[in-house]
Amino acid sequence: MSDQQSYPPPGSPPPPGAPPPNEPAPARWAQPAAPAPGRPGAPAGPPPPPGWQPGGQPGWQPGGQPGWQPAPGMLGAAHKPGAMPLHPLSLGAIYDASFRIIRFNPKATVGSAVLVAAVAMAIPVLLTAVLTFTVGLTLDTSGTGEISDTDLLGTLVAYGSVGLASVLQSIGIIFVTGMVAHVTKAAAVGRRLSLGEAWAATHGRRWRLVGLATVLGLALTVIIAVYVVFWVLLVVLADVVVIVVVGLLSVPLFLALLTWFWIRFYYLPVPALMLERLGVLSSIGRGYRLTRDQFWRTLGIGLLTVLIAGTAAQVLSFPFSLVAQIGSLAAGEYGALVFVLGTAIAQVLSTAFVAPFSAAVTSVQYLDQRMRKEAYDVELMREAGVLDT
Repeated sequence: MSDQQSYPPPGSPPPPGAPPPNEPAPARWAQPAAPAPGRPGAPAGPPPPPGWQPGGQPGWQPGGQPGWQPAPGMLGAAHKPGAMPLHPLSLGAIYDASFRIIRFNPKATVGSAVLVAAVAMAIPVLLTAVLTFTVGLTLDTSGTGEISDTDLLGTLVAYGSVGLASVLQSIGIIFVTGMVAHVTKAAAVGRRLSLGEAWAATHGRRWRLVGLATVLGLALTVIIAVYVVFWVLLVVLADVVVIVVVGLLSVPLFLALLTWFWIRFYYLPVPALMLERLGVLSSIGRGYRLTRDQFWRTLGIGLLTVLIAGTAAQVLSFPFSLVAQIGSLAAGEYGALVFVLGTAIAQVLSTAFVAPFSAAVTSVQYLDQRMRKEAYDVELMREAGVLDT
C-alpha cells in the first residue's frame, strides 16, 4: 500500500461535504460567534477550539493567530528601565532610587566624594606632619594652663588647617553634586556613568556651578547679616521687655524665612543648572518654579534627608573623632598630628555617605517634580527606548 495521498481524477464529482467550486473554504480556526450579553436565545455558535480562553489570556486568540501576553512584571519593567520608576514617585521610591543609584554607580558617587574629601583633608595632615617633625609642633597637654608659643602654634595649625580643609572640601562637594545629577539622569534611563564620564558631563558647567554656590551663599549671608544688624540696633535702642517680645516673635519668623529660602531657592537649582543647561539666575528661578505648590512635600523630604544623613555621619565619624580627642591628649608631642589625622579620617568617612546620598535624593526629587509638573517621564521613556520617538 502506497504512503502517498491519492487524488481523484480530473472531472470527477466532488466528495460529499466539500464546498462548491470557486467558493473559499471556511477558515479552519474561525473565531467562534460569542453570544451577545443580555440577549437570550442568541445563537451560541460552535464550541471554541481547544486552548482558547477569553480575556486575552495565553492560548488561541480571535483571528486565528497564536496569542501573546507580556510576562508577569514586564509592564512594570517597561516603566522602570533604570534605577527608578518613570512616574511620580513616593517617599519610599525616592529613597530606594537614591540608594540604587549609589549602589550601581559607586565610583561616580561615593568614589568622587571620597576623592574630594581625601584630597582636601590631606592638606592639614601633611602640614601638621611636617611641622610636627621639624619644629616639634604639639598641643598643650601640660595641664598647667600656660600655653607656650609652640603649643599655641600647634593649636592654630591643628584647628585652622582643618577649617581650611573643610572650606576646600565644600567647594569640591559642589562639583560632586553636579556629577551626581548627571549620574541620576543616566540611571533613570538605564545607563551607568563611570567617574570619568560623570566628570566629563559637567564640562562647561563647572564655573557656573561655582557661581551658583557663590550667589546663593552671598544671598544667605546678606539675610543673616541684616538680621544681626537688626538685633544690634534693637539691643542698643529698646528696653528689655521690647527685646524679649520681639525675640519671641522674630526668631521663629527668621527661622521660617531661612527654611523657605532653602527650599525655594537653594534646594533644586543645581540639578536644573547641570541638566537643563541654564544660567545661574535662570537655574535659581527654575528651582523656585519647580517647588511651587510642592513646598511642604519638598520640605518634609529635605528635612528627613538631613536627619538621615546627619545621623549616619555621626555614627561613621564618632569612633575616629573620639580617638582623635583622646589621642591628642595621650600622644604627647604627636598630639596635634593624631588629632588632625583622626579628624581627617572621620571627615572622609562621613562625606563618603552624606554627599552622594544628599545629592542623589535632591536629583531624584528634581526629576520627580518635572514628572509631576511637565510629564517629563514621557521624555525619559523615549530616551530609554521604551516609547517610540
